[in-house]
Amino acid sequence: MAADNAIIIGMIAANFAPKNRNQIILWGLFGALVFRIIFAFFASYLFGFAYVKIIGGLLLIWIVNDLRRDLFDTKQIKSPTSAAKEPSYIQSVYKVLFADITLSFDNVIGIVGVAKNNINLLIFGLFLSVVLVGTLAKYFAEVIKKHKWFGYIGLIAIIIVALQLIISGLSDLDILSINEGFKRFF
Repeated sequence: MAADNAIIIGMIAANFAPKNRNQIILWGLFGALVFRIIFAFFASYLFGFAYVKIIGGLLLIWIVNDLRRDLFDTKQIKSPTSAAKEPSYIQSVYKVLFADITLSFDNVIGIVGVAKNNINLLIFGLFLSVVLVGTLAKYFAEVIKKHKWFGYIGLIAIIIVALQLIISGLSDLDILSINEGFKRFF
């Protein structure tokens, strides 16, 4: 489940020079850890709110559109001192942290569900999730830098997660009915 978070961080970091790319990834790791810990403590309470899922899915769609513009409309490497009109280093850090807030929730849902009140397993799952985000984000940033088409695959993966969140929230509100055969995807 950490892959969606890593894809977004990698996509945001891909347009920056290596030094700044690594800093953005570190901000993403920090945000992922902090938000996962916060959400882990409040997960059982938040699970009751279908609107949280719907809003999270809508925010992911907004992030995908923003990433699409950043990735495919920009042809130059950005640095913090760049005078380009495209998003700055600070704006990209905000995007990463915003994505961490949105995507940490689904990671925590999975981890808390597997841990089933086992605090040691919960801590291990949170730690493993953050390690995977950091490792995969650096990899995705390098691959996207070399192969822009890989960014489209990442955007599609994030859209799928967003749609799953929205559909699951709508199902929880009894606005949509999901066929029994497809419930495992939501």
